[in-house]
Amino acid sequence: MQITRKTLDSVLIKPAGPDCNLDCTYCFYLDRASQFPGSKVHRMSEAILEETVKQVLQQGGRHVSFGWQGGEPTLAGLPFFQKAVEFQIKYGDGKSVGNGLQTNGILLDKDWANFLRQYSFLVGLSLDGPEHVHDHYRYFKGGQTSWKEVVDRAKLLLDAGVEVNALTVVNDYSVQFPEEIYNFHKELGLNYMQFIPCVETDPSDPSKAAPFSVSAEAYGKFLVRLFDLWQADFDGPVATTSIRSFDSIMHKYVGLNAPDCTLLKTCGVYVVVEHNGDVYSCDFFVEPEWRLGNLMEGSLIEMLNSPLQTKFGEWKADLPEKCLQCQWLRPCRGGCTKDRVRDPRDNNLNHFCQSYITFFEHADGRFTDMAREWIRKNATPVMPT
Repeated sequence: MQITRKTLDSVLIKPAGPDCNLDCTYCFYLDRASQFPGSKVHRMSEAILEETVKQVLQQGGRHVSFGWQGGEPTLAGLPFFQKAVEFQIKYGDGKSVGNGLQTNGILLDKDWANFLRQYSFLVGLSLDGPEHVHDHYRYFKGGQTSWKEVVDRAKLLLDAGVEVNALTVVNDYSVQFPEEIYNFHKELGLNYMQFIPCVETDPSDPSKAAPFSVSAEAYGKFLVRLFDLWQADFDGPVATTSIRSFDSIMHKYVGLNAPDCTLLKTCGVYVVVEHNGDVYSCDFFVEPEWRLGNLMEGSLIEMLNSPLQTKFGEWKADLPEKCLQCQWLRPCRGGCTKDRVRDPRDNNLNHFCQSYITFFEHADGRFTDMAREWIRKNATPVMPT
């Protein structure tokens, strides 16, 4: 069987490694600092930055995407990102280049806003909702709350004409307030939203999930209510707000591959570059077992197509029999791999399996109707994986 080589379309870069100016209770990345001993401060050098940009643009296709994430990537400073854009222009050779910055927003000011607008960065702002929700787990290292500063930065960016999305973690507390969170984001002007369900291993008892993790039952109810709110805001057949997971599911219903890797049959479609040039399989698996190499010693495109990355991607398709026999397998595909391993009690079944069953039982009819209308107006679909 001929194996199709993956193309280098996107890369996720960690300019400041696991370093962050917040100390959010549920963060899975702060403890990654133990993998990079020798320094308490982790920053990408200009040489590694240039090599990263050079390889992505020389090995990628006509359209490439750079994701800048952390930790908190803005700790690298505005000059770092100005240099990144210089390198993109230097090595771009007419290619279409996109940039996305995932940030808590704390360090952003007018200079940042002008830069982000000038170079069309898409900003994902970590904002869990109204004050009592956001500040439940998201605070500074000294214990001070962060909501007001983040909201102020959101307004600064929006006023400057920067495209801003909300990234919201759904935890054991926030799951109780889908309507309040959704309406808050809308009123602030954040009409594109991404919701990430939280499940992490309890550090004090590795046999179970951490107490801030959201339960499958609660998350299922959250998704159902969120879907109804999203639907209620349609202007005829047109959505007035965008929710990433729903948009991705809609791709599956019309016969297209979803942009969200959690809905694909296999994953491993991008790589992560840490501050020191180390390359990993996935943002959720920056672990020694899934280190693909170092870009100062090897090629990103070869790492993306390496046996180890292929093994990682195929791991997603190794589903329990319950998944394989489930009527919702095609639109779900077992969800994100990391959600099958964070709570050992799940026995390789996605922690949110029942959430998705509840959701699809509720939303399938509406998705089917929307897909039928889209296909009638646009194209004949191909069957997605």
